Amino acid sequence: MNYIEAIILGLIQGFTEFLPVSSSGHLELMKAILGDTSLPEESLTFTVVLHFATALSTMVIFRKEIAEICKGLFKMTWNEETQFSLKIIASMVPAAIIGFMFEEKLESFFGGQILLVGFMLIITALLLLFADKATNTNKKVSFGSAFIIGVSQAIAMLPGISRSGATISTAVLLGIDRTKAARFSFLMVVPLIFGKVSKDILGGELSFDSSQIGIMSAGFMAAFVSGMFACTWMISLVKKSKLSYFAIYCAIVGAIAIGYALMS
Repeated sequence: MNYIEAIILGLIQGFTEFLPVSSSGHLELMKAILGDTSLPEESLTFTVVLHFATALSTMVIFRKEIAEICKGLFKMTWNEETQFSLKIIASMVPAAIIGFMFEEKLESFFGGQILLVGFMLIITALLLLFADKATNTNKKVSFGSAFIIGVSQAIAMLPGISRSGATISTAVLLGIDRTKAARFSFLMVVPLIFGKVSKDILGGELSFDSSQIGIMSAGFMAAFVSGMFACTWMISLVKKSKLSYFAIYCAIVGAIAIGYALMS
């Protein structure tokens, strides 16, 4: 992998992490197009670095909300901030359990599984279509809905299932306000990504090559900058109920990926 390829992958990660089109799926497709021959472990390392970049961009975009949540937690009372934090924790449980129990199996999916990515993109398209037809309400995220949304996030650990698409669609189908759904979707993944990165670094599971630090840094910056733009844009799109456009896009890309895999 060279600098240009790293920047391209970083831009793809940044834009597709927040747009409901599956960042992991697009990364796997682009790696195949670029002829990436990395081992699954090295490929996963780069993917984790890019996800870390978009997690940081989320924190920048929602810095005021995060500051308010932290301030509310220090009051040590049963306030809205405390409840929101506990809902975030509830949403993390399914993904944490799945990630712990099936970590090696999940890692094996990040090695050019184009056919899998294609079928998962089709599923993402269907989710978005259903959500786009749902009636908008002013309902807030409850503890029960937070856990259900967390199940969607766990399923989205498969490449091709859009995390933001799955979680936002699930929330909207549960009757939650679209803006609140997008906000919760973007914030709920931050602790998981930081936890995953910390675990992998402390456990020595990430395969770092000193000669690749510059290349990974280029990808990181590309993902961080494009992520901030895409996050802001996605919130606006969700308010306007434009998810059907992304459903069509996912269906087309999914069909192309399936065709490519079958003909390879």
